[in-house]
Amino acid sequence: METMYCRLKKYDPRRGHVLRRYTYRGIKFHEERGWYRVDKPTSEYLRTVRQVLSDEHSPLAFDVCTEAEAKAMDEKEKEEGAVRKSAADNIRLSLPREVDALTSDDLPETAKEKNAGNKGKKG
Repeated sequence: METMYCRLKKYDPRRGHVLRRYTYRGIKFHEERGWYRVDKPTSEYLRTVRQVLSDEHSPLAFDVCTEAEAKAMDEKEKEEGAVRKSAADNIRLSLPREVDALTSDDLPETAKEKNAGNKGKKG
């Protein structure tokens, strides 16, 4: 029997990923559990499920892939999770801009006052 790996996409309302659980044919998918191994017909259906069922433009609800692809996705997410660099990492030199670079001190007074007035406002 051919199987696929499926998981609910990570909860992120900003991107439209709002499902935390989903039930299909007696299988309860929970976002925090991660990958589920399902048969091919189930995976075909889960490929079509949207975050908001009645909205055909909402994002897809599931990641559906092979075992190798699932492992690659996990590895990539693990690397992305380690954003901070340690001193032992090979860190590139960060150079400042050239001396002639424009700074906020170079702006005319009217522009500075205008920008200072906008700092407290939400727009």
